[in-house]
Amino acid sequence: MAGKVYIIGVGPGDYKLLTLKAAEAIRKSEVIVYDRLIDSKVLSFAGPGAEFVNVGKQPRHHRVPQKEINKILLKYAMEGKTVARVKGGDPFLFGRGGEECHCLQQNGIEFEVVPGITSAIAVPAYAGIPVTHREHASSLHIITGHQAAFGEGDAVNEIDGDKDSESLISCDFKALALQEGTLIFLMGVKNLKEITTGLISAGKPSQTPAAVIENGTRPEQRTVFGTLSDIHDICSREAVKSPAVIVIGQVAAPERNLAWYGKELLSGKRIVVTRPADQSEKLVRGLESLGAHVTEFPVIHTSGLQDSGPLDFAVDNIDRYSWLVFTSSNGAEFFFKQLRKLKKDIRSLKDLKLAAVGTATEETLNSHGLYSDYIPGDFTGGQLLEGLLKQLNSRDKVLLVNSELARPELAEGLKANGMNFEQVSAYTTGVNNLKDKLEFLLPEVEKADYITFTSPSSIKAFISIMGKDKVERLKGRFICIGPVTAAAAEEEGLEAEISATHNSEGIINKIIELS
Repeated sequence: MAGKVYIIGVGPGDYKLLTLKAAEAIRKSEVIVYDRLIDSKVLSFAGPGAEFVNVGKQPRHHRVPQKEINKILLKYAMEGKTVARVKGGDPFLFGRGGEECHCLQQNGIEFEVVPGITSAIAVPAYAGIPVTHREHASSLHIITGHQAAFGEGDAVNEIDGDKDSESLISCDFKALALQEGTLIFLMGVKNLKEITTGLISAGKPSQTPAAVIENGTRPEQRTVFGTLSDIHDICSREAVKSPAVIVIGQVAAPERNLAWYGKELLSGKRIVVTRPADQSEKLVRGLESLGAHVTEFPVIHTSGLQDSGPLDFAVDNIDRYSWLVFTSSNGAEFFFKQLRKLKKDIRSLKDLKLAAVGTATEETLNSHGLYSDYIPGDFTGGQLLEGLLKQLNSRDKVLLVNSELARPELAEGLKANGMNFEQVSAYTTGVNNLKDKLEFLLPEVEKADYITFTSPSSIKAFISIMGKDKVERLKGRFICIGPVTAAAAEEEGLEAEISATHNSEGIINKIIELS
């Protein structure tokens, strides 16, 4: 049986403008066919194992012709796969979505259209320009400023349009000049001179307000104001490039601007979070709430051990111990997972004292109704060791729960001080296979202002995925959650800033301090 194709509009840039239906369609699709300028966060909604096909460019940066895109959609659909055709803006507004649907219909392929928020309205809104206003504009006219939008050339969408074009598509400037409402030109930066002179020649007053919004809804968004007579020269002087939206009309007057976007503390900053996806929410949400653009680049994953025998034995004989020590939230989570697997009641821990290395680990314990007897003031293994030695006596027996790849300092310190302890691994970490996603993730990493690390293993995995040469070019952008992680970076020849407190809040505060 043939598969199904979703023709999806994902808005102008900010991934949070994605509709719930679009996210759902992307998540359940096996193949993601996407254009350039699609935010990596949009593509991250894809499920595990999804295949990504970039039709925004070919090896020499040429676009994939529309006819070829149609063939790609048909190929995967005829293989019985569910396909997400991901397009910027709205698929039916200068996006050739209608052509793709017609092709699918002719070939008997089931399809569904998921409308997107158009840049014609969203981008001006992010720039503080309402496209209609009771006192200044009672109509809205959206015009393509790019010949290729309707021509026989390569594929474009409403937020794109940087393909060279000699002239504007045939346009009735006389009819447009008579309109008192707002004129929105999409994909028209390279034809801005022709647009402005055409409108003025047709009778539009030369002092009509005009604005050009570059990279709308994205971290680099900027707005240039002028009039029909000078906006082209201003944009040339300011080197404004596509993608950009042109707004002409009284609503574009700078004195009426309602600017609101980009005023948060970290607006315009691009930050990469390398923490595993299931543990990064607090850091990601905290950064986004301050206006940062966050790219999740989960370089490692955690998993239980194939041989859980030592952990099982420790859990089954938990009453042998007087202290239970966790060096990470992962260790705590996998310990409790094993507790449940072995059907051990939480009351089996009633006589144990608990130690945790930091607030994240403490929060994990709290989620299980437990509270630490000891947390070091500085969230490091060294501080944990120093504090434990003051807490322990010769009769105590310690169970140290950590990662299979844990650094040895804590165990060596307990041994050197003659403490009675056992060490057991609850989990391991591995390098994530991001191969299929690197094409759209790497540009985000390369543009990042800061790259954050929360463990030594994430440092090593990042270098493994990126390659030493690329990492060298990113020097000066690294922020580590604490001295242990920073030491791992230093071992690799990388200097890094260290957060004052070794948790998500500490990383956020360090970025604020550096910004």
